Amino acid sequence: MSGLRTPGSRRPWVGVCLTLLLGVCAVLPRPVGGQSAPTSGFERILDQYVRDGFVYYAALKVERRAFDQVIASLAERPRAFEAWSEERRLAYWINAYNALVLRAVIDEYPIRGTSSDFPAASVMQIPGMFAGREHPIAGERLTLELIEEERIAPFGDPRAHLALGRGAVGSPRLRSELFRELDLETQLDAVVADFATTPRHVTVDRAADQVVVSALLGWRPDRFAGLAGADDSTGRSALERGVVSLIAPALFPSERAFLAENTFRFSYHEFDWRLNDLTGGRP
Repeated sequence: MSGLRTPGSRRPWVGVCLTLLLGVCAVLPRPVGGQSAPTSGFERILDQYVRDGFVYYAALKVERRAFDQVIASLAERPRAFEAWSEERRLAYWINAYNALVLRAVIDEYPIRGTSSDFPAASVMQIPGMFAGREHPIAGERLTLELIEEERIAPFGDPRAHLALGRGAVGSPRLRSELFRELDLETQLDAVVADFATTPRHVTVDRAADQVVVSALLGWRPDRFAGLAGADDSTGRSALERGVVSLIAPALFPSERAFLAENTFRFSYHEFDWRLNDLTGGRP
């Protein structure tokens, strides 16, 4: 009898066990769907400093310690990287690209360039911004251009090019969340829908009988022309047909009907290279 505990005598031990369990849970890393992000710290940074595609660069630079840790974590190649799913690897490269653009901007912020070809506070005033400056990433040293052309483009998904934040007002909207393996298809569809329904990226003007799209689509014509399909009976170029195929699902029925009439003139918006900076108000 003396070796048995009454129900009441077990209660303190239950409390101790629960306390220990909660303590262990508090320090264990919490799994995140897909685990495709550079680090979970980057998501907190996006949530805190990015609003509707614009960035509080001044605040991010002042409080950059956590962000520098995110960038440092990108240098090492993830374990079993080659065995990851295509969705996970593509999400990784998109997130990494976006992180490196932000880092390049705050390294030079406030940008005060002198080239008359671009606004004074533009990422294009940063020497080697896209093609010259190398970044330690996944065990390599790559420029932003090489990440896009040699790591992202081979996945064959033109939507991914619209998910890249280029630090400019004219760029597709930088999202305040990470791209993730399990959500990637839905997220990329949302990227296209947002792009197609934002006038500075796509303008379907029935009154003027024209369609004006971001110059970004013309920078990568082969990527978007691949969406055109085999039917060239419209008399349109493969790029024009590809762009219509890309944007049409997100448009109003009346706009899709207008596109189907095939009478419109096709042209490009001038790309807005002003910095997408929220400091002091939107540009």
